[in-house]
Amino acid sequence: MSLPTRRPGSTVRVRVREVDGGTVRGRSDVVATEEPLEIRVGWPGTLPRSLVVTMRTPGADFELAAGFLRSEGLLTDASDVVRIAYCTDPTLRTEQRYNVVTVDLARPLPEAPTARYGAATSACGVCGKESLDELELRGCAPVAPGPVLDSALLCALPNRLREAQNVFSRTGGLHAAGLFAADGTLLRAREDIGRHNAVDKVVGWAFLERRLPLTGHVLVTSGRAGYEICQKALAAGISFVAAVGAPSSLAVDLAERFGMTLVGFLRGERYVAYTHPERLTELG
Repeated sequence: MSLPTRRPGSTVRVRVREVDGGTVRGRSDVVATEEPLEIRVGWPGTLPRSLVVTMRTPGADFELAAGFLRSEGLLTDASDVVRIAYCTDPTLRTEQRYNVVTVDLARPLPEAPTARYGAATSACGVCGKESLDELELRGCAPVAPGPVLDSALLCALPNRLREAQNVFSRTGGLHAAGLFAADGTLLRAREDIGRHNAVDKVVGWAFLERRLPLTGHVLVTSGRAGYEICQKALAAGISFVAAVGAPSSLAVDLAERFGMTLVGFLRGERYVAYTHPERLTELG
């Protein structure tokens, strides 16, 4: 993996050739950055070991690492984390290498981590996710009752999230995840080329701020709601997930089984409630 000696930004400027009807012109354009992030873990008495490599948009990398570990059930409390830092190559003695993050833990992980993970893409998350039965065996329990939302408030949330998508407004190439209070206040928004990474960044922020479980909060995502989105919400104790796009069948199964409200196609004044609509007060 090629490691930069300077910190990559969230966007890259490129030269493009644009054709519009009969007009051809060359111009400068801005695209979203996609680079690998290797997450390493270590604890007293061991050398850091590689856990996973994910393709991400740089920014909030420490939150991404913490959120990934929490979402995968490898961390239970913020006190498990001693330090999160970019890696410095001790041999070359160069500047920090901003595509590798090491999470120093206070205790060993309960299992050898490298056997289960490998490479993750910006599209699909880590492959080989557990089945719903295995989530229960891992200790995931049904979520708390959570908030009841008025439909008009719910329908306003995507626009509030969109207003916080600064990089998307320049590139059109990023997903977003937003954590909202029950009154519609946006508490944290994160962008990434991977929808699952955006959720991990939000969960990681809440984890490091010792806000988990996120009972009484709503997670809104700009894309579709796949299994990995709902699994990460479940790990954070979120009972209400709303997506601008469609859910998958396994996401619906997970939400139904663990008591989560799952809403899809949240656009304008329209939405579809797939599970547990009792948390919604309908219009009219």
